[in-house]
Amino acid sequence: MGVENTVLKKRASAGDTSALGYERKDTLASLAMGTASLYAPLAFAKLLAPVQPGKGKYRKGLVGVTLAAAAMTTAADVLARRDDDSKLTRWARKVRPSASVAAVAGGVVASSTAWAAKTSAKRIWESTGSKRDLGTGIAATAGALVAWDFIYYWNHRIQHESRWLWAIHVVHHSSERYNLSTALRQGVAESFGMFVPYGLMAFAGIRPSLIETSRALNLIYQFWIHTEAIDTLGPFEGVLNTPSHHRAHHGTNPQYLDRNHGGILIIWDRMFGTFTREDERVVYGLTKNIDTFNPVRIASHEYRDIIGDVAKATNWRDRLGHVLRGPGWKSSASRVIDVEIAA
Repeated sequence: MGVENTVLKKRASAGDTSALGYERKDTLASLAMGTASLYAPLAFAKLLAPVQPGKGKYRKGLVGVTLAAAAMTTAADVLARRDDDSKLTRWARKVRPSASVAAVAGGVVASSTAWAAKTSAKRIWESTGSKRDLGTGIAATAGALVAWDFIYYWNHRIQHESRWLWAIHVVHHSSERYNLSTALRQGVAESFGMFVPYGLMAFAGIRPSLIETSRALNLIYQFWIHTEAIDTLGPFEGVLNTPSHHRAHHGTNPQYLDRNHGGILIIWDRMFGTFTREDERVVYGLTKNIDTFNPVRIASHEYRDIIGDVAKATNWRDRLGHVLRGPGWKSSASRVIDVEIAA
């Protein structure tokens, strides 16, 4: 990072206004988020163990509370529509926000823990994958790297297309600068996500140890592409994810939004229609920046907004839309309000 900063400073002194370099508070925030992302999974594993499906002590309690909150929310929806000011109607309108948040939050925790437990590479390997053991040779290693990158592409893509998962990933995009420290700015709540399972690799006969190796190599590769110190890499641009391609991915320019999701390889984006070239100066950050270096706010701001939207929703379609649809999705009621304000 020190070398990169020196290069960017030289370019800036030579008149290159795109070479933003490092900013102390921004870098410290990235380092804090990187550190938190290492320890958070361990903490969440202990926190969620009591409600884990199959063996968690309170697993039935979580499901029961979630179903009760959902039933209460549904009843409140019906009662709150009544055109009167009775005590029951007032109660329904008062209880609905908190009940709906409890139902959605409980559903997220229950589904994410169940999915993680049932799709883990270790579990799938022990049940069926070991029967197709591909070993640890060159072919198996190469296949593991490509398979991991392919699944990573789809997981990265859906993190941009579903608000529930975007709330995890938005941390990585929250910096308005782009340098090696940005690579360390990672989310802390992957334990609450549902992804295309890397356990599919184990089902195909790839050993869990090789899956972890592929994960590590993919992560290491993506570190160096978070830089403005390298322009383009000639013919490698056609196959690999490069600094240029990934700069575009981090851009808030309209043509860059939700593009270039590959990890090591850019071929997936070319194949599935999400590729774009870096053809104008990239504006980094979020379409609506959060203007803070506070790690807690960086990690939680999207969850706070989701909770607020779910609490204000008056039907299940809108509640689920605020969670499952894209980050920019708005309910029909919100769109009507926006039109009235614009008028």
